[in-house]
Amino acid sequence: MLCLRAGHELEDAREVALTLALRARPHRHQRRSRWRRLAPGRQALLALAHLRNGDILTPMAAGFQVGVATAWRYTREAITLLAATTNDLHQAMIRIRLLAYVILGGTLIPIDRVHDQKPYYSGKHRRHGMNMQVIADAAGRLVWASAALPGSAHDLTAARTHGIVAALTNADVMTFADTAYQGAGGSVRIPFKRHCYRPKLSRRQKAVNMAHARICCRGERAVATLKTWKILTKLRFSSSRSAMVQAILVLHHVENPTYQG
Repeated sequence: MLCLRAGHELEDAREVALTLALRARPHRHQRRSRWRRLAPGRQALLALAHLRNGDILTPMAAGFQVGVATAWRYTREAITLLAATTNDLHQAMIRIRLLAYVILGGTLIPIDRVHDQKPYYSGKHRRHGMNMQVIADAAGRLVWASAALPGSAHDLTAARTHGIVAALTNADVMTFADTAYQGAGGSVRIPFKRHCYRPKLSRRQKAVNMAHARICCRGERAVATLKTWKILTKLRFSSSRSAMVQAILVLHHVENPTYQG
């Protein structure tokens, strides 16, 4: 059983590496790069190892027998090429509007401290990071992820900035979200929330909140799936690398083509 699972993982890794390599070849031809230290396949393997395992580039450069600057440049080039091919929200809505309902949630990608620290400090999580919005289907599978915003951005503000609330409302897609999206309106449904100096929640409202929580917890699966790419869990994520999230989304859909555009 373990051998069969390892075989599937190896096959998926080869498919993802091939996708990266195919994106790199036309780019090299366009730039008329006659010679490079790494072939497109090796460049793809370098970028894939960096994203999947979160390995730092210094030992990886030694393993691939290139300089650190070359490894950094090749990795950034692969990420940029992948991010340019990701589906935007408008394209993703073609498939989302066919779903019975979706789950909207936000997560924080931790980063190192930057020069202008205040916009990236999340008071909720008490750490520096980038805010990312995630849309999942009823089974908790990742459908779409937004570009990253500074961590101080509220989830509702981030969703409105990306136009997520407006797009889901216009498509009339039932959306379940937590209390962070209170006031979103439209087709977004949040649980009942007790306010100060108001009566306690009724038994019916508590039952609705419990059913709502059972649905929203599936959205955490999409976030967990996204963070299996270890680069998103280590504190080496620069605030200038929001394209990395989009590149990972493309690779995720290659491995799991349910919602591939």
